[in-house]
Amino acid sequence: MSILRVGNGAGFWGDSPSAPGQLLRTGNLDYLTLEYLAELTLSILAHQKSKNRESGFVTDVPAAAVELASLRREGSSTRLVTNGGGMNPVGCARKVANELLSRDLPDLKIGVVVGDDFAGRLDDLVAGGEPLANLDTGQELATIRDRIASANVYLGAKGIVEALADEADIVLTGRIADASLVTGPCIHEFGWRFDQLDRIANATVAGHLIECGAQVTGGFFSGWTPEIRLGTVGYPIAEINELGESIITKPDSSGGVVNEATCAEQLIYEIGDPTRYLTPDVIADFSHVRFKSAGPNRVQATGGRANGIPEKLKASIAYYDGFMISSMIVVAGPGCVEKAEFAGKAIFEKLANDGIQFRETRVEILGAGDSMPGARSDQTDPWEVVLRVSARSDRKEHTDRLGRELAPLVTSGPPGITGYTGSRPRSTPVLSFWPTLVSREHFETETVVQPASQWAVAR
Repeated sequence: MSILRVGNGAGFWGDSPSAPGQLLRTGNLDYLTLEYLAELTLSILAHQKSKNRESGFVTDVPAAAVELASLRREGSSTRLVTNGGGMNPVGCARKVANELLSRDLPDLKIGVVVGDDFAGRLDDLVAGGEPLANLDTGQELATIRDRIASANVYLGAKGIVEALADEADIVLTGRIADASLVTGPCIHEFGWRFDQLDRIANATVAGHLIECGAQVTGGFFSGWTPEIRLGTVGYPIAEINELGESIITKPDSSGGVVNEATCAEQLIYEIGDPTRYLTPDVIADFSHVRFKSAGPNRVQATGGRANGIPEKLKASIAYYDGFMISSMIVVAGPGCVEKAEFAGKAIFEKLANDGIQFRETRVEILGAGDSMPGARSDQTDPWEVVLRVSARSDRKEHTDRLGRELAPLVTSGPPGITGYTGSRPRSTPVLSFWPTLVSREHFETETVVQPASQWAVAR
């Protein structure tokens, strides 16, 4: 294969549900990737699985798999690679298999990659010399050990390569690093060795550029203008050659834009040291990457280099850390900013008088500059604002009580308060993030590939 076409139809769980289908129908892809996992997402999935052992995966995956299988019946050869297996790749495979078979779709081969979940090994790892200390604070793991909800290490492309070598049509993984969803297909299709690091670094550039979906095709772009049609924004495609160099583009006739600026902005998105972008597969040096227009909505990316392989892998631990609640109400009319500020203070004054305690509180006046503190230059008093109050506590009954205090402002607060209809907000558990590192020698992927008919379980 001289050129590999890889499209990414999801930058996070909650991205547009139409994007995978757009790329499958119009992208002429060899591979569709769906990148769903953030630290927050893993926390949500861990909480869901704690309530139902059959859940814990991204529920958007089965629909994308059904669309892929429908097109495979019409002659498409596109394969799907996604980390949407989340905390339960096996459960995801079962759900996908049942969905395919219930619709009499092709009995595609589904590959499952596991090995990232190490929640059951925490104590053994610490006893064996892995401190698992918090990277930001230096705290020891023992301070939160009894509250841990999940622990996942960021794995690389190896499991994906194994699944593709076993002819998987759909590859479902847990916490595989974002860019590895792209480097895996490249290693498999081009026959790269895992020590051909400069090629893997170049493919990592391509993977990083498309991993956030439409951010590289005009979304979240500082140079946005109304002429950049985002209602029909095209999701990104990377055309990758055997050296790992790529051209970033999007489906023809779709909205959005791909240019050197959109690619440059995405390249530096969520990175630290640009000379040492750490992935499980390679330490990539982005400082020599160059972008060059290759035609309308086509940008060539070259210059990725390798700085070796990291000795330790990034790990994400989530732990229960109290409860939070947030609620909003509209304040309108003359002096609405002052009235909203007064109402917010009044709520917490009333709660304090009733002995309600919080670890953190926040009162925000949206429309008066609080979403971007210090950035507002126009001091004209607006006609309406939204009062948002939020709080966090170790006691759910305290956050629940806050959720009951906004509606009473309609009759017990200043004039101009409205927008109070609807159900009361509910408290939600706070799952905090514990970033850490762990030696890679402790982790091996396990890959299982079998037809959907073998994954399926009785309903």
